[in-house]
Amino acid sequence: MPSDHQPNTRSAIAASPATGRNERGLSPARHVLPNGLTILAKETRTTPAITIHAGFHAGTAYDPQDCAGLAHFVSKTIDRGTESRTADQIAEELDSRGVSLTVAVNRHAMWLVCTCLSEDFERILALVGDIAIRPAFPESEVETRRGEIITLLRQDQDNPATVAMETMMRGLYGNDHAYGRPVRGTLETVERMTAGDLRRFHRARFAPQALSLALVGDVGADRAVAATASVFGEWQADAPAGMNVVHVEPARARRSTVLPMMNKAQADVAYGFVAIRRGDPRYYAYWVMNNILGQYALGGRLGDSIRERQGMAYYTFSSLDASVAPGPLVVRAGVGPANVERAVSSIDVELSRFAADGPTDRELAESKQYLIGSMPRTLETNAGIATFLQTAELFGLGLDYDLRLPALLGDVSRDQVHEAARATLDPSRATVVVAGPYSGSLQ
Repeated sequence: MPSDHQPNTRSAIAASPATGRNERGLSPARHVLPNGLTILAKETRTTPAITIHAGFHAGTAYDPQDCAGLAHFVSKTIDRGTESRTADQIAEELDSRGVSLTVAVNRHAMWLVCTCLSEDFERILALVGDIAIRPAFPESEVETRRGEIITLLRQDQDNPATVAMETMMRGLYGNDHAYGRPVRGTLETVERMTAGDLRRFHRARFAPQALSLALVGDVGADRAVAATASVFGEWQADAPAGMNVVHVEPARARRSTVLPMMNKAQADVAYGFVAIRRGDPRYYAYWVMNNILGQYALGGRLGDSIRERQGMAYYTFSSLDASVAPGPLVVRAGVGPANVERAVSSIDVELSRFAADGPTDRELAESKQYLIGSMPRTLETNAGIATFLQTAELFGLGLDYDLRLPALLGDVSRDQVHEAARATLDPSRATVVVAGPYSGSLQ
């Protein structure tokens, strides 16, 4: 579950290394409590530490349409006091055990994550449970966090990269789709949110049926289940409603927007398409395609052409955010104002070439080898394993996903990657936004 935003983090203990994979893979234990809470437990014995990763179906996709930013606001305030603990008491309890609590949110999930010593596990899990089940959202803390969020929003408004990306997402999805609304909301929505709004969101979205709890480290499955049942077992709440997915037709024509910000030194380009769902069987071909296009080595084909050979960009890359609904494939670039038109034209050329010719055999082999080879690095820490397990749980990928993933990538053929490129990388249907010191027009 990758996050869209910087998490809210206290000072901390580092995530402990883990070497929990063997020929049987991760082989986590999965247990569902009678109230619907899902436990994912993986024992590793490298260090006497445990990562607690609590994930709720409470991301920004569940914001009311007229209240964008509500989930983000909740993520900034949920740990600032409970019915029985003040924010200072929570901080003291964490700090006295050298524990970091991180609260993060993306489109579909909100997480409470920390790593503690094995001897502190039950006490820290009880604290996480108190924060998750009984947050108080004190008025004073809400006002403090409101001020911080408003500052962030004003910084976003002055950041060409953020302006370009948010405008592009709105162009791709529209205001009626959760993906088209700004994750942090707007000044208008944040200024009128109340502590009551935060409490209502919490009541609507936080429930045991919406919680998956990954426990990774120096803890056996029996202890993990017993501790979780002790903290969360009596919790009862109505199951939250699912996401109302608004269908979005891919664009049939090119749409270009220029947002002059003449006091800036650099123009930022966001160039995107609506691509694919995470659960689509074609996802692995799209993953390889995106890696070849703008990720591998020094930024894939885009980085090699636009930054390295032509020297036009400060940065350039592509990203694929396949999720519950079809997510975007986006090309990003930061360029000097004199190079805007050339850079956009070069993106057009690289995408058209990929769609016409597909990948080379060498690109395909090296990209698959890179993606398969990088997977063990994501599982080197307890926190990395917990995140992997949560992603597999969210998308229903199975407990043996780490064992199947190399073959899923290895089986991707050149024709499948070429078909993904033909289906998606059409410059005549791109949504292109430029923000920065540029006031020209784009084709």
